Amino acid sequence: MEDPLRPAPATERNPPHTTIGFAEFVVLAAALLATQAFAVDAMLPALPTIVRELGVANANHGQWVVTAYVVGVGLGQLFWGVLSDRFGRRPILLGGLVLYVFAAAACALTHSFTALLGWRVLHGLAAASAVVTRSVIRDLYSGRTMARVMSLTFVIFLMVPTVAPSIGQLILLLAPWRFVFIVFAAFAAIIAAWAMLRLPETLHSEFRLMLTVRHIAGAAVTVITDRTSICYTLAVAVMFGALIAYVGMVQQIFAAVFHRASWMPSMFALCAIFMGLASLLNSRIVERLGMRRISHAALLVYIGVTLGHVLVAALGLEQLWTFVVLQSVTMACFSLAVSNFGAMALDPLGAIAGIGASLQGFITTFGGALIGAAIGRNFNGTTLPLAIGALGAGIVSLVCVMFAERGRLFRPHHPTISEGH
Repeated sequence: MEDPLRPAPATERNPPHTTIGFAEFVVLAAALLATQAFAVDAMLPALPTIVRELGVANANHGQWVVTAYVVGVGLGQLFWGVLSDRFGRRPILLGGLVLYVFAAAACALTHSFTALLGWRVLHGLAAASAVVTRSVIRDLYSGRTMARVMSLTFVIFLMVPTVAPSIGQLILLLAPWRFVFIVFAAFAAIIAAWAMLRLPETLHSEFRLMLTVRHIAGAAVTVITDRTSICYTLAVAVMFGALIAYVGMVQQIFAAVFHRASWMPSMFALCAIFMGLASLLNSRIVERLGMRRISHAALLVYIGVTLGHVLVAALGLEQLWTFVVLQSVTMACFSLAVSNFGAMALDPLGAIAGIGASLQGFITTFGGALIGAAIGRNFNGTTLPLAIGALGAGIVSLVCVMFAERGRLFRPHHPTISEGH
């Protein structure tokens, strides 16, 4: 079986001016993307403590710490990619990481829940600079090869949620909750130093664009009017909303439903491992089977599993083991579907990869945050709201996919010219 981190063939390798190897590039790209997830997953064990120490009356409002961050990520993606098309990928990535360090430190110093939410929005705005990583990948790869690289970065990226809650819980055992944010700042500083030393500029100077209202508006029209781009972007948005709801509710579910709050980090990690295994599988088979076959099949299984979860929860049969098993399979299907949906949405936008990634990222992240918040506010001491929300997201996503594919699932994809170079 081929090594998924083998150097790419000559036609797929980084341009001559890059010095970073294929394997190191995949790991660094994953680390850049992981700065976003780490700032959510590691703080989940701290939410009850934050709610208590900052005097928040409604425990469900603790989810706002997650929602505020994700809203910031969504808003931030409107401009980071656009700026990277004008000034290059490298300075924008580094600038975003510096702001990330500052915002995380500010979160650690606040004594007001309202102020914490405000700093979390800025934290998310800074973390959104990681969207430029997708543009870097698109600079170097296209088509199924791009999907393979994205899958590999997703595998490594998912190592973060497998260990982040445990890291957060360990920090809480040794220090106040504020040190969680200090660790976020330190992590981002390390990644910034690595990128500064090893990541070259991947956008050739002749391809840098002048930022005019006309150009940005034209790119926005392309993103919104291209059937593949907009439909798969919306499909990712609703699926991401279900994921955000899960992340926001999981601590409450383990505490209030199963009365096993201390088990949350390990069970959360188990679900993330299934996501990682699914993404690794995708990286090995996507170039042979194609993005559509894999993602469409995964979406149909996702709908079937979440429907089963709704029935289990509605009939009062939910137990800890049923939740973990069903959620793990759901997350694996999510991984197989969304990683390919994202690649398919971005693939038609090679000429405007930075702006395209920004606009798509805004739609998926901001839309997902709103959907996740809407699902999360319905938490009632059972897993039923989460299961219903996931099923609804799967059905809406299927409608988007059907529209993108003109009613035909699993249809073969005819590569564009850009996929051949």
